Amino acid sequence: MEYYELHPETPQLRYINKAVEVLRKGGLIIYPTDTVYGIGCDIYNKQALEKVIQIKNDSDSKLFSFVCPNLKDIAKYAKVSDYAYRTMKHLLPGAYTFILPAAKQVPKLLRSKRKTVGIRIPNHPIALRIVEEFGSPIISTSTTSRKGDILINPIEIKNVFNSQVDLMLASGNLNGRPSSVINLSEGEPEVIREGAGDVSLFV
Repeated sequence: MEYYELHPETPQLRYINKAVEVLRKGGLIIYPTDTVYGIGCDIYNKQALEKVIQIKNDSDSKLFSFVCPNLKDIAKYAKVSDYAYRTMKHLLPGAYTFILPAAKQVPKLLRSKRKTVGIRIPNHPIALRIVEEFGSPIISTSTTSRKGDILINPIEIKNVFNSQVDLMLASGNLNGRPSSVINLSEGEPEVIREGAGDVSLFV
């Protein structure tokens, strides 16, 4: 694994570009978000997706969300109602995953049985710069131990995933709380998981 430490607010572009190069070659990266470290790959590379599923030891890949660079981009991958748009505009970038009806452009591996997807716009310059430079969404699934505990220390993460992931961009310890998951795919919003994002708007 290639390992680089980046400034959290002004990340060095040369390291961002290294991560983008790995993604374009079908590789896997680990990157920081506003909640936890994520394992990422190109959502359109089936082999890379299958590697992530294998690493997570999770046959239900439909629970994986992916990172978009901005609200405008979300419309390419999900059907966004007026209410959903207003809600996301108010809260994003932020520590939320929004469940939305999937657009046809989303790979089948990432759609739930109800044909929904989970989408994130994390409030973290490194994660956003990666998808901006890559020009396409990347998978976002948390780095966890074999027991399922979230790992927040970069060196520990490096040691655990060293032989499974191609590159890691580190930016110190993160807060360790996952994103709040809000279902906006049906009429009323539903809080699926309360995490780092404030859910009082939906309660």
